[in-house]
Amino acid sequence: MRVEIWADIACPWCYIGKARFEAGLAAFAHRAEVEVVHRSFELDRDAPPAAEVPVLEMLAAKYGVSRAQAEAMEAKVAEAAAGEGLAYRSDRIHGNTFHLHRLLHLARAHGVQDALLTALYRANFAEAAPLADPDALCALAAGAGVPAQEAARVLADPEAYAAEVRADERAAAELGATGVPFFVIDRRYGVSGAQPAEVFRQALEHARAESAGAVPAAGDADTCGDGGCAI
Repeated sequence: MRVEIWADIACPWCYIGKARFEAGLAAFAHRAEVEVVHRSFELDRDAPPAAEVPVLEMLAAKYGVSRAQAEAMEAKVAEAAAGEGLAYRSDRIHGNTFHLHRLLHLARAHGVQDALLTALYRANFAEAAPLADPDALCALAAGAGVPAQEAARVLADPEAYAAEVRADERAAAELGATGVPFFVIDRRYGVSGAQPAEVFRQALEHARAESAGAVPAAGDADTCGDGGCAI
């Protein structure tokens, strides 16, 4: 089985959804049969480099709310993150994530995509680290198992893995995804949003049973719910 996950490093529900999916996967009796592939999705292609706009300022402008209301929105997300044992800071900087997605494709070539994505989420949401700093990113990449020199080369070349990022985004559009996180099992079942772990376990069980002929094929399906970020 293959599970493809479209997500953006700037999306807090993707951070939370990854933890919930992993809990659901851990409870799935056949987890060793599951290949997980992380796909690129940009919530804000026009965002400036991640060194300029505080996230609370971005939220207030995007949703037309006061700073206090933006802080309340973030507090609710922080509560959800805490429920999954995740640290969460609202003093982080919002910015363009295209370079991060390109770096994740490099990590996939080295077989450490998940490790780097975990490190990027932690750096962004738990540490409010500067994700526009090439040196900091190279250090994160090296810690995840990507040679620092290769990471530096990719970050310095805006065309490196750009086609792969755009291909992921086209695939998301073709599948009808307008927000993330978006989980697709064997290109047959879609689960949108940061669903509870049990929803993911059940989706995996159903997909496996159908592939084995234990249940009637239902065609494409999309389980939607709360907990996601939209364009």
